[in-house]
Amino acid sequence: MAKYFLSKFPHLLAFIVCAFCVFTVRAQTMPSVKEGTYVAHDFHFGSGETLPEMKLHYRTLGEPRKGPDGHVVNAVMILHGTGGDGTTFLGPNFAGVLFGQGQLLDASKYYIILPDGIGHGGSSKPSDGMHARFPSYDYDDMVAAQHLLLTKGLSVDHLRLILGTSMGCMHAWVWGETYPGFSDELMPLACMPVQIAGRNRITRKMAMDAIRDDPGWNHGEYTTQPEGLKTAIDMLIIMGSSPLQMQKHYSTRDQADAYLANFVKTRMAAIDANDFLYQFNSSRNYDPSAELSKITVPVMAINSADDFINPPELNIMSGMITKVKRGKFVLLPITDQTRGHGTHSLPAIWKDYLAELLQESEPK
Repeated sequence: MAKYFLSKFPHLLAFIVCAFCVFTVRAQTMPSVKEGTYVAHDFHFGSGETLPEMKLHYRTLGEPRKGPDGHVVNAVMILHGTGGDGTTFLGPNFAGVLFGQGQLLDASKYYIILPDGIGHGGSSKPSDGMHARFPSYDYDDMVAAQHLLLTKGLSVDHLRLILGTSMGCMHAWVWGETYPGFSDELMPLACMPVQIAGRNRITRKMAMDAIRDDPGWNHGEYTTQPEGLKTAIDMLIIMGSSPLQMQKHYSTRDQADAYLANFVKTRMAAIDANDFLYQFNSSRNYDPSAELSKITVPVMAINSADDFINPPELNIMSGMITKVKRGKFVLLPITDQTRGHGTHSLPAIWKDYLAELLQESEPK
């Protein structure tokens, strides 16, 4: 698990080393992770396409607890970002801060559900064999699949909390509008509830075009990963990094060059071009801005001031959050602890706001 986490966020090595000893102690009291796959038959996409068998993979910690009416009352769902999966939240900097005994999302108290989104992890995805013939899914499809997994696969019809990071952050906004009241509260981390446009859309399209415009992509029927995938991976560094931390950890030319080479090598070995293309393209029609008033539960939206993807100077969130009846927006200042867009996966920085949110909607 540590190897996976380091491959995804190698610039956090020092932070992980510091936290590892604490995590190993707490992990002894944490329930084991269970994995499963729910198969949805004849899954219908918004595009009109159908998949005869849709695999929806998931991980859980803790056990469901039912109330007097027989319904699960302690379920929490945490949604990963683009290109990730449920394992994103099992490392020391996340699980070690939130899931341990006495912590905010204590797995002995909560039933924690970590789904792999469509096109990600162990769920159905283009690289399983359909390649570019895989249905063209979007965020609405992904949220509908999550709802199906909960209600049909896990018999959960209500959530205590939906917490989402990056793409999962955007899914949280879609959840709040599509299934009002399904969750007692929402915590979207590192996104905005508006159409993806401007530089955000441009960088995404640059990454997608790098793959599609490469003759080696061959309309998705390649035998080796197309060279354009490297350019797409380069975009990930720009989008997800923090200038302050990059300068701090790679302060010489040789260090910076070595980091880049290692990042590209590691990611090229772990990413499939079709999967990447579908993952980025799934955001194409995301835009919850017009329906924010449908969200009636408490919302704690958090962004970081050093986030390249959601820069504060756009001044979008201050206007959008006023449309949410019980919404609050927090902009985390740049500190030695923030990591740009990746701050969403460091709850040590924002857990006090999670505590505030949980307290607001605590059952009386």
